[in-house]
Parts: sequence; C-alpha cells; structure tokens
Amino acid sequence: MRTLDVSPTQREFVKYKVLKAIEHNPNASQRELAKNLGVSLGSVNYCVKALVEKGFIKVENFIKSDNKKSYSYFITPRGVVEKGEITAQFLKTKMAEYDLLKAEISALKAEVADQTSAQD
Repeated sequence: MRTLDVSPTQREFVKYKVLKAIEHNPNASQRELAKNLGVSLGSVNYCVKALVEKGFIKVENFIKSDNKKSYSYFITPRGVVEKGEITAQFLKTKMAEYDLLKAEISALKAEVADQTSAQD
C-alpha cells in the first residue's frame, strides 16, 4: 500500500480525527468526512483502509432508497482502545508544543522589553 507524504504525527492526527468523526457520525461518506475534517478525500480513504486492515473499524454496506451503495463505519473495541491511546499521545504532544510556545513567547516579550528600555 502506498504511504502518504505526511509525517507520522500528521497520520496519527488524521487517524484520530477520522475515528472521532466516525464515532459521532457512522453513516458519513468519506467525502463528507474529508470535508468536515479539512483533509483530502485521499487521506480519508487511505486512513479508513488502514483502520479496517488493523481491525479498528468495521464497514457495513447498505443500499439507500436510490439504489446507490453506501457504507456505515463502526469502531470496534480495538478501535476504542486505539482512539484512547492516540488521544493520550495527541494530548502529550500538544502539551509539549504549548510549553515550547510559552517559552518562546516569554523570550519574545523579554526581547521587546529590552528594546523598549534601550530606546528610552
């Protein structure tokens, strides 16, 4: 299977977003998921296939009244565990980014204060 040209962190974030979206709307099409999540249809398709292969979601076909095939996605118990692990890792990553951002803001504030006092 072809891998997407994104970092492992981005892939995990897309996986997290897809699992969360499926949990809230199992009847959403991949096109709807892509639009709602702000990612490409190809990214959602790739992610859904990977989630199915790993046993994190199941796909069920059903026929709509207009005779077009459609799918429902269901998170498996393994998928619930995976979503919890991804959520914890995502939170850890975001907290680290937040700490770095706070340090950068403090340094910039100090730099501005130094420049302002030097001009006085």
